[in-house]
Amino acid sequence: MMRLWSLVGYRRSRTNLAAAQASALPEMLRARRWPPWACAALLLIATSAATQTIPTAPASRPIPIADQEPITPIPEPTATDPLKLALGERLFADTRLSNDGKLACSSCHDITTNGASRDSAMVRHDGSDAPFDTLTIFNAALSFRLNWEGNYRTLESQAESSLENPANMATSMEDIVARLNADPEMVRQFRAAYGRAPDRACVLDALATFEKSLITPGSRFDRWLAGDTTALSAAELGGYEIFKSFGCISCHQGVNIGGNLFQRQGIFRPLVHAKPDVVRVPSLRNVATTAPYFHDGSAATLEEAVRKMAAAQLDRSLTDDQVTALVAFLQTLTGNYRGIPVKGSPP
Repeated sequence: MMRLWSLVGYRRSRTNLAAAQASALPEMLRARRWPPWACAALLLIATSAATQTIPTAPASRPIPIADQEPITPIPEPTATDPLKLALGERLFADTRLSNDGKLACSSCHDITTNGASRDSAMVRHDGSDAPFDTLTIFNAALSFRLNWEGNYRTLESQAESSLENPANMATSMEDIVARLNADPEMVRQFRAAYGRAPDRACVLDALATFEKSLITPGSRFDRWLAGDTTALSAAELGGYEIFKSFGCISCHQGVNIGGNLFQRQGIFRPLVHAKPDVVRVPSLRNVATTAPYFHDGSAATLEEAVRKMAAAQLDRSLTDDQVTALVAFLQTLTGNYRGIPVKGSPP
């Protein structure tokens, strides 16, 4: 406001000055005889002051909205060592990282679809049912903790735990390193990327380097945050306003729209019947593609999840129109991986 007032005042003062100079010019000429060159100079000054305008700014770019909102857009992937990135991507799909050579990281985290499991009901390596719905690997690097219980702080520690968990990959880092060292091509790639043969540290670093690249910028909502006012419809913006005004934004904000705090599930009424009572708030990035929902996978659709969350966490009963608006907003959170929109896994 102060800047605008100053600009207006500046323009007004320049206009008043020009008018004063122009009106004073005849009196000055009558008061004394001026040489012709002085009269020309005075006329030039008066004309210049009257016509001078403040330079205008060049055509403006879209004004970012993100600074005014509790959600920030996902940035473009940061540059990284291409050799380490390629090696990590190869390891992510390598079944030699499991004990029996049947599973890879990509078996549970399908990056060709939604970064989660192809199956809604995951069966673990030991034949038991998985206690938690598989979280997407997309944008995991942007969360402050990993897994539903938030018990891992780094991608490296989470990867090592998954590899050595008897119910998952059921192997050991020693066995993995031995298998990779038996492959001359893998040894060559590790030496090129790390300057040494495969070992525990560089195997985990390569996996983490690849996982850090699995972010999905460019959602329609992020484009709106960046200033593209045509990216969202009125209905989708209405859903976002409900999302904020009803309190969903209290737990789902920041760059990952969640993933940055813990919360007790079932505050006002039961949400799910499976433990634990406190979970890490999941990211809502690409949420329209990652059914089923909740840590037990008990909500089959986004509409069902929205209704249950509102009742259990906010003590609200939503109308059909409110559910429709909220789901419309959530569908704008789907980003792109390598320029291709994230999509749901096939039924």
